[in-house]
Amino acid sequence: MVSSVAAPGVSAGRLPSKEYEDNFADLHPLLSKHEAAVAADRCYFCHEAPCVDACPTGIDIPLFIRQIASGVPDAAAKTIFDSNILGGMCARVCPTETLCEEACVREAAEGSPVEIGRLQRFATDSLMAKEGHPYRRSDPTGKRIAVIGAGPAGLACAHRLAMKGHDVVIFEARGKAGGLNEYGIAAYKTVEDFAAHEVEWLLRVGGISIKLNSPITSQDEFLKLRTKFDAVFVGCGLSGVNKLNVDGEDAGVASAVGFISDLRQADDLSRLPVGRNVVVIGGGMTAIDAAIQSKLLGAEDVTIAYRRSRNEMGASKYEQDLAASKGVRIIANAIPVRVESEDDAQVVVFERTESSDEGLERTGELMRMPADQIFRAIGQRLEQFPGGLETDGRKLKTIRKGRTGLSRVWAGGDCTFNGDDLTVTAVAQGRDAAEEIHAALSAN
Repeated sequence: MVSSVAAPGVSAGRLPSKEYEDNFADLHPLLSKHEAAVAADRCYFCHEAPCVDACPTGIDIPLFIRQIASGVPDAAAKTIFDSNILGGMCARVCPTETLCEEACVREAAEGSPVEIGRLQRFATDSLMAKEGHPYRRSDPTGKRIAVIGAGPAGLACAHRLAMKGHDVVIFEARGKAGGLNEYGIAAYKTVEDFAAHEVEWLLRVGGISIKLNSPITSQDEFLKLRTKFDAVFVGCGLSGVNKLNVDGEDAGVASAVGFISDLRQADDLSRLPVGRNVVVIGGGMTAIDAAIQSKLLGAEDVTIAYRRSRNEMGASKYEQDLAASKGVRIIANAIPVRVESEDDAQVVVFERTESSDEGLERTGELMRMPADQIFRAIGQRLEQFPGGLETDGRKLKTIRKGRTGLSRVWAGGDCTFNGDDLTVTAVAQGRDAAEEIHAALSAN
């Protein structure tokens, strides 16, 4: 179901069929063997590599690039997967420009880093295209672990536990596995149904079963999991969407998260409605993805409005520049005040803001922006989780490497206080929690 407001200016099929295909083509196509060799040759193979420190999963980047340069991309892929089993997806969606590539010595010296992300994709795609799976399970332990959520954290946790010989059952609320990777990332970053293919590949390790359309929604269900399984990992992500809390919002503002999800699941993009004039409120990656894809669907004017300065936006400068290159306008220091209906359309009233030592200040200067489609992208929150787990009001609290205040219960990913809405961070937390769960079960 399309999460968009039914206004006269919102319609489908704005572009010729061929244009949709071109607009949503792979953002960074796979490197050829020769291109990969040339890119790998630029690496200095630093001994104390700052790129490794900048990677949340700690991939040995100089080693895998050296392996590519030596002509053994499968070995490079294994180096990557040892640290990050979702290295294929992370190669596509990681903000490498603010992580490993920003830390690259060549970036500091020349302003042109080694293309770590594209080299990672070259290696992982090579190995994933082959039969079988690069890992084998240890001897069965007889232990069973329940994982709530088949997103990056849950999948990474499940895979690592399965490798240790444990049996894992994943309970996923939605009809497909993958979480954010399946439903929440721009379509031009993950073409050809890669998220689903990656899940299928990961499951080849064995020992993991996924129960789809199986949300854990009651205290009794959660208690049964804790009783029935030797341990529980919670990686349910964030299903709630923050509201603007302004007058007129309910009648005229849709969720950018829902819009992106609908787009990712659409079989025919020409049937997905989009406005002629689109306004996206927010400054993070969700806002950027919603704005760019609105433009790619045929919207004529797309504006991102953010309450603080551009330097304070959650989206990186690279992503901001990408949006600008697609014709998206970014207006900073504008906070929504109300949404008005005017002649079968909407008007968002913004107030100009200024940043000071005391925080964000309103100036009293108002600005009116007409729109026939408005999206809010101001963050997500954890819907009430029926487990008695401690929260900070928005996310779950964890202690060390995913441990929670409940015995035999761990958590990780975006649903936790330490989550930062990045696939790579969720993978790291799921992996580390799995190691802690294994250690705890082995001690018993």
